[in-house]
Amino acid sequence: MLAVRNTGAGIEAVTCDAPSGSGVRLRVASAGICGSDLAFAAMGRRDYTYGHEIAGTTDDGRAWAVAPLLYCGACPQCASGHIQRCQGEAAAVLGISRDGGMAEEIIVPEYMLIPVPAGLPVTDGCLVEPGSVAWHGIRRAAPVAGERVAVVGGGTVGLLAAAAARRMGLTADIETRYAHQARAAEKLGAGLTDGEYDVVVDAAGSPGALARCAELAKPGGRVVILGVYFDTAVLPGPTSLMKELTYINAMAYDHREFADVAAMLADRPEIVEAVVTHRFPLTDAAEAFRVAGDRSAGAIKVVMHP
Repeated sequence: MLAVRNTGAGIEAVTCDAPSGSGVRLRVASAGICGSDLAFAAMGRRDYTYGHEIAGTTDDGRAWAVAPLLYCGACPQCASGHIQRCQGEAAAVLGISRDGGMAEEIIVPEYMLIPVPAGLPVTDGCLVEPGSVAWHGIRRAAPVAGERVAVVGGGTVGLLAAAAARRMGLTADIETRYAHQARAAEKLGAGLTDGEYDVVVDAAGSPGALARCAELAKPGGRVVILGVYFDTAVLPGPTSLMKELTYINAMAYDHREFADVAAMLADRPEIVEAVVTHRFPLTDAAEAFRVAGDRSAGAIKVVMHP
């Protein structure tokens, strides 16, 4: 079968053995390219199949999104429902520390499968995973009715964070870098930032974004860090101190959040229409990664279809 891997020649679709072993075999219908995939490719990480944003169908024709977290189910974190914090030896993420779903087929544990509801094509089902990252971040901030939410960063997770906040009944404004991101935000009903906010989401993952989040936060506000930092994240000290800001880290999701996001995407097809900008066959993996890495050229979410 074909699978997307980082080789000596760069990212490409290569022929490899079909997956084997226990679990449920899924025919992959869609696999999204995440910013972390681009970062790992740039780092030269090799010898595994990329892809943790995955959806596909089983032999019976049913459509599923994949929650790609492997967990033990027995450690204190798993027992309390925080599977993303699993402390067991089994803890891993498909497409990051195990072979992922940028391939024609994948075998996964049954517990990873989340039904794709009617109204959400399986070819769009890969968006459930990044949507769940965004949903989890908003939920971690524990917003209450009447609070204002701002998002800094107009990529996939930033736009989906604004959509999640609105789904929860909150107002959501967003700051974007590029015009095409601003147009997507407008389609989702997100406004422009104005004034101070109870909750501010860093969906950009840069020192400048953190500084802007601190500026937008009201005194006593919460800043949710959804942007991925591969090194030390520098917090804006004076502003954070004077405003007594709380910083909240958010990683991954749980299965309940996956189901909530799948329902949101099924109910609001305009989210997929706004966020997914490019689609490629698996054979064009190198070009798909190139486009995904060029945000200035109009890319938001790039999806591959085996």
